[in-house]
Amino acid sequence: MLVVIMLGIVYYAFVMNQTQGVMIAAGVMLVGTAIGVGWRYAQQKPPTSAIVEPVGITKLVLLNEDGDSVKEWYINGETSLLIGKRSNQSEVDIDLTESEYASLISKEHAVLNYASGVWYIEDIESRNGTGIQHRGAGSKQRLEKDHPHKLEQGDIIFIANTRLQMK
Repeated sequence: MLVVIMLGIVYYAFVMNQTQGVMIAAGVMLVGTAIGVGWRYAQQKPPTSAIVEPVGITKLVLLNEDGDSVKEWYINGETSLLIGKRSNQSEVDIDLTESEYASLISKEHAVLNYASGVWYIEDIESRNGTGIQHRGAGSKQRLEKDHPHKLEQGDIIFIANTRLQMK
């Protein structure tokens, strides 16, 4: 609608009218309106340099000794995941049978549970224990058996000596 009105003003002021004062007034009004519309648009436009953070934990990443990703499991939408080694007697969701330290991992080593928007890890009576290193922390802590511990994005889980990162 604004464009139609502006075109009408331009047509009247510069085609139909011969008075120089009307032409100057119309020109000033057009420039002012253009500046106002441009300023308003610039205020509403989101900054192009905005960094979009991922929302929540979506995957579990197996890390090698150098901290590089070896394997990934997408866990978004899951509620409970058993970590261990598959065997003829049991299936696991996060299978570490082929990991470097597989001999130290129990068949049913730990469980990840998702409740109220938060992931928790719990050691389930494993032989060699489970630990976590919270993002930014210098050291890891060993988990007590059957006691859930809250996880956040960037935390590293130690299944014996095998490292899994929450991303």
